[in-house]
Amino acid sequence: MSAKLWFIGAAALLVMGLDGPFASAQQPQEQQTRLESLGQTLFFDNNLSKDRNQSCASCHDPARAFTDARNNTASFGSDGISLSDRNAPTITYAASIPQFHRNEQGDYLGGLFWDGRARDLEHQAASPVLNTLEMAMPDETLVLARLQESERYQQEFKDLFGSEIFLNADQAFAGMTKAIAAFERSTLFSPFDSKYDHYLRGTYRPSREEELGMALFFSPHFTSCNQCHQLNRLPASEGETFSNYHYENIGLPINKTLRTANGKGEAFIDRGLATNPQVGNAPGTPAEFKQAAILTQDGRFKVPTLRNVAVTGPYMHNGVFQNLRTVLHFYNSYNSSGGSADINPETGALWGDPELAANIALSKLQASLPLESRQIEALVAFLKMLTDQRYEHLLE
Repeated sequence: MSAKLWFIGAAALLVMGLDGPFASAQQPQEQQTRLESLGQTLFFDNNLSKDRNQSCASCHDPARAFTDARNNTASFGSDGISLSDRNAPTITYAASIPQFHRNEQGDYLGGLFWDGRARDLEHQAASPVLNTLEMAMPDETLVLARLQESERYQQEFKDLFGSEIFLNADQAFAGMTKAIAAFERSTLFSPFDSKYDHYLRGTYRPSREEELGMALFFSPHFTSCNQCHQLNRLPASEGETFSNYHYENIGLPINKTLRTANGKGEAFIDRGLATNPQVGNAPGTPAEFKQAAILTQDGRFKVPTLRNVAVTGPYMHNGVFQNLRTVLHFYNSYNSSGGSADINPETGALWGDPELAANIALSKLQASLPLESRQIEALVAFLKMLTDQRYEHLLE
C-alpha cells in the first residue's frame, strides 16, 4: 500500500471518530477526535520546518512503519546536509512507553528518544521542530507565525485550547505538541493486529518454525531475549509491546559508514543515557554523586519495541546492522566463539570493538545457549509475526 493510500485510509478512520485506547478520560470524545485529527495534519505539515520541506512524517513515514525510508543509516535534517548520529526508531506503539523515571530499584526506564531525554510524547513532539539538525525552527515565535498562516489552525486551536491561545507563543507551541501526541496515541499507531495478536485470540495458527521461534524467545533456558524484550511477565499476553523500556549497553561497534557521512569520525563516542540531562539530577544531589550516576549509565540505550521489527531496519541505535538476521548473529556471538560466530555476515569482517566498553550487560548477553542456524531462522520467523497487518507486504 502506498503512503498516500495509507494516509487516506487513516484520515477516513479519524473522520469516523476512531479513537485510541490512550484517549484522555477528561476529554469529551468529540474533542478528543478533533485533537487527534489536528495532530494528524500537524504531523504531515512541512511548513513547521525552517525551509518548509520537512515534517514529522519525513523521519517517521507511515508507509514504512513510521521509520525513515530515505536513508539506510540515519536521518537528514531540513537543510538536506545535517545527518544525525542515531537511527530514527519506529513510533508505532510509542504510546505504551512510560514517562522517563527511576523505578524502586534505581533503574532508569521510559522516555522518548534513544536516551530518554523527552519524558513523554508531548516533549518528544517538541524537540525535532526546534532541533538545528532536524526541522531547524529557531524558536516558538516563528512556529506561532507559521501556525497562524493557516485558517484551519487558527480556528481549531481556538476551539480546542481557548480564544487567546495565539497570544502566547509558548502556549500555542504546547498546544501543537499536545495535538501531535494525541494523534500518536491513536490506534493507528498501536493496532495490535499482527499474526501474534491473532494467535493470542485463537484466529491464527503459527507454523512449526514460528512455534519454535516463539518457544525460544520466551524460554528462560535457551535465550535471554525476554529479559529485555518482554513487558508483561506472562508469556503470550495481550498488549505485549516486547520491551521493558530499560536501558542497556550491548557492546555495539560504531557505524563507520555513518560516522564518515556525518563527519563525527570514529573517535566520537555516543554515550547514550549518560547524555540525558535528567540522569543524576535529583534536587540537592551533590556534584560528585551526579557524576557517579552519569558514569553508571554510560553507553546505555533504551530497549526498543520489537513490534514491526522485521520491517524497520536498519537496526540498533546507530543503524549499524541492515539485516534482522545479523542482529541475532551478533547476540549469538556472546555465546559462541570461533569461526563464523566472530564474523559480521554483512561485512565479512570481525564484529569490531564496542563503541563504549563500560556497563556492558554481559550477565544478560551471556545467559543464552549457542544457537544453530535453524534456531536463528525460527526466531526470525517469530519476529515477523509481530508485524502489523498493514505492513505485512513489506516482509521479505
